[in-house]
Amino acid sequence: MSMQFRIVHTTTFAYAGPAVASYNQTRLTPLTTPDQIVAHHRIDVSPKPWTYEYKDYFGNEVTAIEVLEAHRALKVSATSTVHVDRKPGAAPVLTWDEAALPGVADRFIEFLGLPPLVAPGEELATRAKAIASSAGMPGEAAVEIARAVAEAAPADAAHQLLGALRTVGIPARYVSGYVYPGGAHSWVEWWDNGWHGIDPATGTEPGDAYVGVATGRDHTDVKPLGGIYSGPEEPVVEVSVEMTRLA
Repeated sequence: MSMQFRIVHTTTFAYAGPAVASYNQTRLTPLTTPDQIVAHHRIDVSPKPWTYEYKDYFGNEVTAIEVLEAHRALKVSATSTVHVDRKPGAAPVLTWDEAALPGVADRFIEFLGLPPLVAPGEELATRAKAIASSAGMPGEAAVEIARAVAEAAPADAAHQLLGALRTVGIPARYVSGYVYPGGAHSWVEWWDNGWHGIDPATGTEPGDAYVGVATGRDHTDVKPLGGIYSGPEEPVVEVSVEMTRLA
């Protein structure tokens, strides 16, 4: 069943004194894919900024924002209307030997790294290796590993799943976005002749209730809003997400 959503994602920074300059990048524009069409999107900023739009290294839509006048608050609000009609994921096709070939292992080397943010604990790494050793194909192992992470319910499930999959040689990337109902959410996609999604919170494939915004190696590549400013330390930050189903 297809779904259509209106999403309003608002971030407000309140400073103790005037900030004289602010430089930020937003990744708040939902992805347009065969399964997800962005019907409308806009970003409103107060005070009025200079903006520039571009695609980053991972293909995400980025809006750069510069505010050069003195201000005590910065408000960034992204409003999107998105139509989602996801098809069920294809069955696994790659063998373990094919996944280790340069066409996969070298091509997706960035999605096989294990920096501290995604490195799994010893128990999860051992569990992932045991699942992989008994699975006939990487895609089968990916689903079972995701279910194991969901059962363990770690605090940082998406990063834990990334690390577990990469530990056994399965390229995996982080996806930021939203899920209805609930709001802001993250999940994982792994490579098997195409990207296949799975939610480590549930161990299931994302459906029409999910709206993807950006992909990267981990959360640091897909921050909704990040940057620098000149002004008082430690602003008060408020974030709200309103996700309304339209159809």
